[in-house]
Amino acid sequence: MSAASGITMASMSTYAILGCGSVGHAVAEELVNEGKDVLILDADEGRVEALRDQDLNAKQADIAEDDIVDTVADRDVILIMSSDVNANAEAVRAIRAGDGEQFIVARADDPVSADELTDLGADVVINPSSVIADSALRALETGELEYRATQLADVIDGTGERMAILIHRSPDPDSIASAAALRAIAESRDVAADIIYEGEIGHQENRAFVNLLGIELSAREAVDLADYDTFALVDVAKGGEPDIDDIDIIVDHYEHDHDHDVAFSDIRPNVSATSTILTKYIQELDLSLDQTVATALLYGIRAETLDFKRDTTPADLTAAAYLYPFADHDTLEQVESPSMSPETLDVLAEAIRNREVQGSHLVSNAGFIRDRDALSQAAQHLLNLEGITTTAVFAIADDTIYLAARSKDIRMNIGKVLSDAFGDMGETAGHSTDASVEIPLGIFTGLDTSDDNRDTLLELTEEAVKRKLFEAMGVDSSGGESPNGN
Repeated sequence: MSAASGITMASMSTYAILGCGSVGHAVAEELVNEGKDVLILDADEGRVEALRDQDLNAKQADIAEDDIVDTVADRDVILIMSSDVNANAEAVRAIRAGDGEQFIVARADDPVSADELTDLGADVVINPSSVIADSALRALETGELEYRATQLADVIDGTGERMAILIHRSPDPDSIASAAALRAIAESRDVAADIIYEGEIGHQENRAFVNLLGIELSAREAVDLADYDTFALVDVAKGGEPDIDDIDIIVDHYEHDHDHDVAFSDIRPNVSATSTILTKYIQELDLSLDQTVATALLYGIRAETLDFKRDTTPADLTAAAYLYPFADHDTLEQVESPSMSPETLDVLAEAIRNREVQGSHLVSNAGFIRDRDALSQAAQHLLNLEGITTTAVFAIADDTIYLAARSKDIRMNIGKVLSDAFGDMGETAGHSTDASVEIPLGIFTGLDTSDDNRDTLLELTEEAVKRKLFEAMGVDSSGGESPNGN
């Protein structure tokens, strides 16, 4: 740490700029406009005269000479802005060698010279090329978003009757929130839109999310798709794409398995939630943000990133920060703390009784169930057991084996584990920390379900599922702890 560390920003009232090319001149003008006391030093006599003609306090001096220390001794902040990085290094060395306590900002041209200036004692090192590149990329991103927003609006405006927004099977908060945002965009342009889903709204948090926010959803079997002339797929890639041929709009944060010829597509694997993407469009289109939509989008981002603990990107954080003031936080608290149903309690109790632990990995059989969504809650609760980093809970319902898994082990991708274990026989979905699989029971056991063979089916399923899971996790299931984890 340099001697300048004791100087506070509030005390920085006098400045010296060493080297006044285009960068130094721009900094000088900005500081003078802010009413700062600025001394400019430059070796070029003609440039110094020109600066004086602009009523700037400029002196001729070679910044690489040792006597520069005395010239800037009364200055609080030294900005060394010369394009000659060797001269900049000499200036930093001389000031620090003379016990200068000033705050030093120095210009570098590349990472090597930046490291050198830092080692010599510069408090801040800047690289104009990097600054310009960052600025150009931000401008490009802003321009691209503006262009995409115009494209999206044009496709929505082309709707003749009604727009269908299709989300993935048994949708999660990110999918529902993103669809609600797209519907809000459509309605702002006087286009009617419906959110259409397949399967069930599972998981008590998801049901609480929909009910408390009053988000209107339509079941696929309750609508006639012929009533719609614009179709949008929103956040469907990881939950199963709806069987629709003529798609006009796709918005997702995962790449799709199938190519679609669409009028508008925005797929961004570099963000963690589709809600983040839709928030950007809400901002770009300058829409008045409805509290319900804001709350839904914020919860969608939080749910998808596990409250910003999983794969969170700067875009997710800035979107959440934008949404935060508009959201209903009392409602969010209710969504996140729903009451547990009696069946969920039963499933959790059965999973606790039947658990098998190998190392820090827990696998459990919950038997035959009615509410398969209870599995994910059981897997999450079991993750709180001492010493457990990965859980998987499975059960049988409707001639299908359902399995939910959770992991807080940063070395493990639980989605890949399930894909490796069951991808050739079932449908897997999820992330590195949260995943699920559905396997047709007949494919897995070779037996049909009947009242007479329920116990046999359960026994075969338990043995095979546990073996495959532990193998995929890299755990030897032949040894280890007892089924009760003792």
